Amino acid sequence: MVKLVLLRHGESIANQKNTYTGWSDVGLTAEGKAQAETAGEKIASTGILFDHVHTSVLSRAIMTAYIVQDKIGQNYLPITKSWRLNERHYGALRGINKDLTRKLFGPDQVASWRRSFSAHPPLLSNPSRTRRYHCYPATIIPRGESLADASQRLLPYWTAELAPRLLSGKNQLIVAHGSTLRALVKFMEDISDAGINKVEIGNAQPIVYTLDDKLTILDKQTL
Repeated sequence: MVKLVLLRHGESIANQKNTYTGWSDVGLTAEGKAQAETAGEKIASTGILFDHVHTSVLSRAIMTAYIVQDKIGQNYLPITKSWRLNERHYGALRGINKDLTRKLFGPDQVASWRRSFSAHPPLLSNPSRTRRYHCYPATIIPRGESLADASQRLLPYWTAELAPRLLSGKNQLIVAHGSTLRALVKFMEDISDAGINKVEIGNAQPIVYTLDDKLTILDKQTL
């Protein structure tokens, strides 16, 4: 058996302001840092010894991972930061208050953008490419993503980086974002396109999977 732990970052400044974030880089609030510490303590209580940590290239996830590693006493672990674990790109919605978008576009449209598998947000005309992406082809920068799009860029990371390590019996910790973790949960649990709109990943709530030698789920716990 092998363990896979999924963790969404602690409360970010954008979470606090109730704005769309996506690939925009924002830090953790004081509450978000405290949530990360609590999550680390919960993970520490399981006694799981990890072999690798995976996170996105966005600060809110990276800082959560660092705090958790400190709390579990496993700062020495190798950590891989990948754009494939970035939050879903919210296109032209990023930086806008979510309540305002409900007034502008209606609650049903906003619910579709946020929760459905295939709906795209309004797209950016000229997506920006910051220095953290200069080592990648410009084509990786989206104008906006549905959850299906985010899933398509995420799953190659599962195939290349996560599954081989898990199949080798090495416990893995992923610290990422609500949408990309929803996409991973959908894949792992074989949730339907319609069913995924009911799945929510809370800030700093560790999800612990126990997998067999074929990566079939034997147990799932939310700490």
